[in-house]
Amino acid sequence: MRETALVIMAAGIGSRYGAGIKQLAKVGPSGEIIIDYSIHDALKAGFNKIIFIIRKDIEEEFREVIGKRIERIAPVDYVYQEMNDLPEGYKTPEGRKKPWGTAQAVWAAREVIDCPFAVINADDFYGAGSFKALHEYLTNEMSEDDEVYDYCMAGYILGNTLSESGTVARGVCSQNEDGYLRSVTETYKIGRKEGKVTGEDVDGRERELDEKSLVSMNMWGLKPNIIKVLGEGFPKFLDSLKADDIKSEYLLPVVIDGLIQGGLAKVKVLPIEDKWYGVTYQEDRQYVADAIRRMVDDKVYGEKLFG
Repeated sequence: MRETALVIMAAGIGSRYGAGIKQLAKVGPSGEIIIDYSIHDALKAGFNKIIFIIRKDIEEEFREVIGKRIERIAPVDYVYQEMNDLPEGYKTPEGRKKPWGTAQAVWAAREVIDCPFAVINADDFYGAGSFKALHEYLTNEMSEDDEVYDYCMAGYILGNTLSESGTVARGVCSQNEDGYLRSVTETYKIGRKEGKVTGEDVDGRERELDEKSLVSMNMWGLKPNIIKVLGEGFPKFLDSLKADDIKSEYLLPVVIDGLIQGGLAKVKVLPIEDKWYGVTYQEDRQYVADAIRRMVDDKVYGEKLFG
C-alpha cells in the first residue's frame, strides 16, 4: 500500500481562544485532545505516519501532552513553523508577531514530506469519514501524472461548521459538474444573523450565504510536488506586501486556488456529511467535549481512545 502521512498544523497562536494553548485543550473523557481523535481516525483509515508542525516555544508542552503518546503508536516527525523561516534574502519585518500562515506551515515540512499526505488544522474535529475519503483518494484515485497537479479536498456543509460562540472564517467553495473545485473564496465573520447565515468578503462587504454550500476546513489531500510550488510562491507573496504590512499571511487555499485558475491543478471535492467541531473560542471547548461524550456513549469512540 502506498505510504501516506497526516500533517497536522499546530503552530497557530489562537488569539481568539484566550489563555492557554487551544490545540492542547482537553475534550475527551480520559483527557484526550482534539488531535488525538484526528490521529486515531487517520491511523484507522490507513495513514502511516504523523508530521506535527509546531512552534519551538510550545515544543516541550506539546511533546509532553501528546507527542510522547503518539510516538508509541506511529512514526512521528516534528517540524517548526517560525517567523524567520523565510526564503533566502528575506527578513521578518519589525513588529510581526505571528508566523506566515498555512502555506508557510506546509512549506516548513519540506524536509520530511516524501509521500502523498493529508494536511489538517490541529484544533478541528473532522470526523472519521473525512479521513477515509481522503485516504481512499490519495491511495487509489490520485493520478501519478504531474502535468496537472491532482489534489483533493474535504468539503464540509457550511451549516455543519458554524460556532455557537462567535463568528468564523471559511473558504466557500465553488465546484464544476464533475465535482472538481472551481474556486475557494475566503469569507470572514460568518455566523447566523436574524435567521440567515451571513459573512463578509475580503473588503468587509456583508453577504448572505447558503448554509448548504460546501466549505474548506483546511483539510487537503496533496502530493509532495506542492512543496516546490510553495517555495516558488513564497518570495512572490513577500514581494507583494507593503512595507508596513505585518499581518498578511501566505495561505494554502489561496495558493491552491491560484493553481486552479492557472490550469495547473485539479482538486476533487470530497463531500463530507460529518459535523465539524472546533475550538476557536474558550466557550467551544465544553461544546466539543459534550459532542465527544455523546459519540463515546454511542460507541463511536472508546472511553479511553488509545487503549
